[in-house]
Parts: sequence; structure tokens; C-alpha cells
Amino acid sequence: MRAPRWGLAAALALMLTAAACGNDPGTGSGAGSEPAAASESAAASEAPSAEASAAATEASSLVPLDQLCSEEYSDVEAPDDFSVGLVTDIGSVDDGTFNQYAFEGMQAAEDCFGIETNFIETQNQADYENNLDTILSDEPDVVVTVGFLLADGTKKFAGDNPDVNFVGVDQFQEEYGDNYSGVLFREDQGGYLAGAMAGLLTQSNVVGVIGGLESVPPVVRLVNGYEAGAMAENPDVDVLSVYNESFTDPAKGRSDAEQMLGEGADVIFGAGGQTGSGGIQAAAEDGQWAIGVDQDEYFTTFDGGDARGAEFLATSAIKRVDLGVFTKIAEAIQDEFEPGIFTLEASNDGITYAPFHDADIPEDVAARMEEIRQGLADGSIDTGIDPITGEPK
Repeated sequence: MRAPRWGLAAALALMLTAAACGNDPGTGSGAGSEPAAASESAAASEAPSAEASAAATEASSLVPLDQLCSEEYSDVEAPDDFSVGLVTDIGSVDDGTFNQYAFEGMQAAEDCFGIETNFIETQNQADYENNLDTILSDEPDVVVTVGFLLADGTKKFAGDNPDVNFVGVDQFQEEYGDNYSGVLFREDQGGYLAGAMAGLLTQSNVVGVIGGLESVPPVVRLVNGYEAGAMAENPDVDVLSVYNESFTDPAKGRSDAEQMLGEGADVIFGAGGQTGSGGIQAAAEDGQWAIGVDQDEYFTTFDGGDARGAEFLATSAIKRVDLGVFTKIAEAIQDEFEPGIFTLEASNDGITYAPFHDADIPEDVAARMEEIRQGLADGSIDTGIDPITGEPK
């Protein structure tokens, strides 16, 4: 059985653009009926019915990888001794951010196909090439590298090791070679979904976003997509934004959020790895809405609902890094590895939003969020953000 092919049109469009693309090292959307006014939506006191919550969860397209395995790959067998190695960007495989999501994609492939896996956690940027050299010493069939900043090293080692397939998450290259694929994402769509939720929920008409490095294009796409989504649903909204020099400074993110809360923000989106997570923790602990990024932060930052403020995590803008890693490994196992750009977006369930969990999200907001997701998927909604540069069109 062939692995599913998604996002080909977007991939071709991206390949024609000679602009750099990437993501943060730590981490890591209107069609339909007219929504209620933002203030009325936020004032609604009733939580959605069980049926509405279940429908929203199902509709948000978060298909678990074990389900994908049983439905799409049940007859796929890996060659004997097939192995995969993964090199993280700065951080760990259990850091609750982008590295962890890539690792979970590799773990799912291990569970599905019975392959061998190994990983190295990067502690410093100076270690990138040493870690790549070390992971290759085990003679893996596939090497996964996580993040924009590993792009140069990955390209070099892919050229030097033509018999190994390389998967670079958030790594744009003008040329990849026959054994290197860059897994890219429409972060502008994820930011737009987060912004739409913020615009629908705010009562103060002030919302905030805490970004990571401004030099990393996916961060810019998230931040600008957020502003576009918020203003599309609530033209009166004021969007506060800040970029940071680190993705691993939750104390700085908390400080950013506290300043925004002091300026009247009642929804905070964290778009900067652990730095952003510190910000949304501060917002939720203050009783204001928080929106996570990349993974479902209900299970990471908010400890599956046990952490203080979990009921104020409205949703997370999901970027299916796990799906991208799993799919490219499955291609390699079937000897069908496709080099070049592989784009994940709303149309192939690579960009979506998380279930609302403990949050009392009004039914009209839940319904509108699903309309927006579907509009992004079918093309009837455009974010207005360039999917490469992240700047407004």
C-alpha cells in the first residue's frame, strides 16, 4: 500500500519560491453563517453540549497515528533491521514542544512497523554536526532532524550519505537531492485558527501573542496569521505582539503575558516554544483565555488538566509534526521515499486545532471554529498571509 500523498499543489508552489523557511528550535482560517458578536460569544455562560463537544473534537481532524496505522498501513512490513535515528534541536524528546512531537511520530512508526529507533538530544547549536555524525554511526535507514537551524547540517550530511534518507522538519532548501525531504507547514493557517478563536472569545477586544525568534519564518507566519484571524472575526480587536530571543525561557514569556494582561488582554497565544508556554500559563492562572501551539498543550503544559488554569486553555493550534515524520518514515519503509518538499496544511489535516477539553467554549464559537477550519481546508478562506515569508500579502 502506498503512503498517502498530501499537499502536492502547495508543495509545488513552495518549490517555485526561493525563500528560506523553517521553524523554531524548541517547539515545535470565512465561509458559513455569520458568527455572533465577539462580546456576546464570550459572555455566553453555558458550555457546549456533550454532542457538540464530541462533534468538534472529531471534526478537528486530529486522527491518532495508531488509528492511521491500522487503517492505512495494516499490510506494510518493514525490512529486517530497518532503523531510524532522530536528532533534536536544542531541547529534549519530552520537553512538551516541537522536539517531542517529532519524537512521537518516530515512536508511532516504531510501534506500527516494528522498526528500531534511536535519538540524540541536542544541548547546544555547536553540537549539530557532531550529533549527526554520531547518529549515522548506527547506520540508520532514515535520519530525522528537527528544526530550521539544522537545515545546513542536514543538507551536508545528506549529500555525504546518499544511501540514507533524510527528513528535515521545517527545512526549506532550493534543492534537496534524491534522499532528502523537507517537511513544511502552513503555520499561517494555524495562527489564523488561534487568532479566530481569540477574536471570538475576547471581551476586552485586546488579545496578545508571544512569539519566538523573529528571524524564524514559521514564527512570523504564526504571529501574523494570528492577527489576521483575530481581525477577520472581530474587526475591533487590538492585537499585541512580541518576539523573543529564546524559545526556552518560560519566565520571559510569563513576563510578556503579564504586561499584555496589564494592557487589557484577555486572550494570550503562545507561539514561541517553552517561552510561549510560560506566557499562556500566566494567562490561564490569571483566569484569562490561553491558546497553545504545535502540540495539544492541555497534555503538556497543563499536565492533562491537572495544572492550575487548565480550564482556561481554549485550544491549541496544532501542527502535525508527528504526522509528517510518521508519513516520511512509512514512505522509506515501502521504498517509496519522495524527496523534496512535503507540505502539511489544513487540507490534509496537517494543520488543525485541539479539542477544548475543560474549557467552557460557547457552542456558537465551537461551530464557527469548525467552519473556519473547513474553509481553510477547501480554500474558501484565505489567511491573507504569504505562506513563505509570513508577511501580509
